Amino acid sequence: MIKKEFKTPLSEKSIVIGPDSKKDNIIFAIESSCDETAAAIVKNGREVISNVVASQIKTHIEFGGVVPEVAAREHLEAINLVISQAFEQSGLKGEDITAYAATVGPGLVGSLLVGMNAGKALALAYDKPFIGVNHLNAHVCANYLNTDLTPPFIALLISGGHTQIIEVKSFLEQKIIGETIDDAIGEAYDKVARLIGLPYPGGVNLDKKAQNGNPKAFKLPEAKLNNEYDFSFSGLKTAALQLIQRLKKEDRELPIEDIAASFQENVTSTLFKKTKKASDNIGAKTIVLAGGVAANSEIRKKFFALRNEGYKIYAPEMKYCTDNAAMIASSAYFLANTTDKLDIEVFSRM
Repeated sequence: MIKKEFKTPLSEKSIVIGPDSKKDNIIFAIESSCDETAAAIVKNGREVISNVVASQIKTHIEFGGVVPEVAAREHLEAINLVISQAFEQSGLKGEDITAYAATVGPGLVGSLLVGMNAGKALALAYDKPFIGVNHLNAHVCANYLNTDLTPPFIALLISGGHTQIIEVKSFLEQKIIGETIDDAIGEAYDKVARLIGLPYPGGVNLDKKAQNGNPKAFKLPEAKLNNEYDFSFSGLKTAALQLIQRLKKEDRELPIEDIAASFQENVTSTLFKKTKKASDNIGAKTIVLAGGVAANSEIRKKFFALRNEGYKIYAPEMKYCTDNAAMIASSAYFLANTTDKLDIEVFSRM
């Protein structure tokens, strides 16, 4: 059974939330863990009523990455606007909402505080339950938006801060069976992108360059680990650095597209092989992609090809791959890795 009774903060009225609640649940959610300020309203964890995202990419380009203090300041400037726009798009009012939710971690502490406090303020203003959401779980839940996906399945969570293979047994039961022991996949993309002179955001720009390069131009190493589902990308990053240094020492013009394609082929093949092995060993014929790097063209190409072999493959729509509040609302509805404590504090890491 997937339902839970939540108490309203002022009147302490009980409100049942979840797929088995027998009533429509309309969740208003806020996401502010990094460099997007987002608000969304989602019905029953799947139907997106409104979705607003204010991106800070243009602000952080000049720094070559996200500056936490700048990000928090941008969230403060944008939060009221995105909340208003989410309500305007939906045609709903504050009292129409079943519960308010916000990301509580992991993420940048200053940024998280902006969104969480806004969510708590709305919950108090309208006397509705507040639900604190784990950002990582929400990325997996992005696949529930506008689909009929249900567990069990294997999820590959790939982002700037995390790389994990997760066995999702039910909406509430999940187990991490593999993860990176050093760099996350998004970090590896950004670092190699900087090495070959590509601007922030590195992962997106490297993917674009790779599409015109030769993926077999350079042979790069793949780490061998004790846990067959774990990942390591630090050695690959070092190998890419040594390759670039050697080419520069030979006074050769950097073949940026070929380096990008060779790097991308290495990492996407590793992700694909390990995830497919986990799926086959566990007997789950459904594989789900999640996180910002799930928007990568080569990753989607490799996994979607498995549909021809009888696998069910899910990946969020592009707008739900990167940080957004619709996935936070979905996670709040399905109640996985959430808290209803109004005095919950934000956290930066798992």
